[in-house]
Amino acid sequence: MNNELTPAELSQFSQSGYLIRHQPTFSSDKFARLKRYAEDLFDRAAAGGDEPTLIDCPHWGDPAMFEWIGTPEMLSMVEPILGPDIGVFACHFLQKPPTVGKRVPWHEDSAYWGTVLAPMTIASITVALEPSLPENGCLRVIPGTQRHGYSDYEPVANPDQQVFGIEVKAGQYDESKAVDITLQPNEASIHEGRIIHGSNPNQGTLRRAAFTVRYFPLTSKFQPETHEYFKQGFHIYQVQGSDRAGNRYSDPTQNYTPNPLAKTS
Repeated sequence: MNNELTPAELSQFSQSGYLIRHQPTFSSDKFARLKRYAEDLFDRAAAGGDEPTLIDCPHWGDPAMFEWIGTPEMLSMVEPILGPDIGVFACHFLQKPPTVGKRVPWHEDSAYWGTVLAPMTIASITVALEPSLPENGCLRVIPGTQRHGYSDYEPVANPDQQVFGIEVKAGQYDESKAVDITLQPNEASIHEGRIIHGSNPNQGTLRRAAFTVRYFPLTSKFQPETHEYFKQGFHIYQVQGSDRAGNRYSDPTQNYTPNPLAKTS
């Protein structure tokens, strides 16, 4: 499937920092395999007793994941944004259980990642595994805020009800402009790594589940020494084109340890 952006879509993404694509991302068979894969990971992670909301970077431990990560269906969406030389920064399976799924405060991914990529250029594709709706806590973005990316933060109220303990300071964004990213299964959204985004708690009866892959241009330099988390050993991958920044990449055919299945929250 060719999912290449149209000129109008590329223009919207450039101006607004996000895009919603109401069309199938994968073939029906390929999507069904992705959904079964996600369910198996969630079930295995929940065997310890707690239902996980995040499975972080499972592709480190299973090369089979590149069936969905390094394929034309995904890469054709980000190539017009990032250029022909593309790497994978991270990927995640996420779920927000009904009635207990917490709010994600307003934040910028770039503020958490700091200068680990220079320049900080990331396009994140989120493929809905189940309906993503306002009532079950769908992703929300504030268009145009990707032009900054490093706002000031303050502690949240009621931190036990939030996924993060901090959020962008009030007055540095206009929540009235927020857009709900509503998706049906196998539809996708793309958002820029610096855009202010978040989500409300899941107050409905449907679980929200999604698959997110974060791509970056191979013109960006990976600098793990600038961030304590990434110093511990973090795998990035080259999936299309040529390296342009002198980075070292992990081998997508290898199974790396520790198994990312253990990195759940």
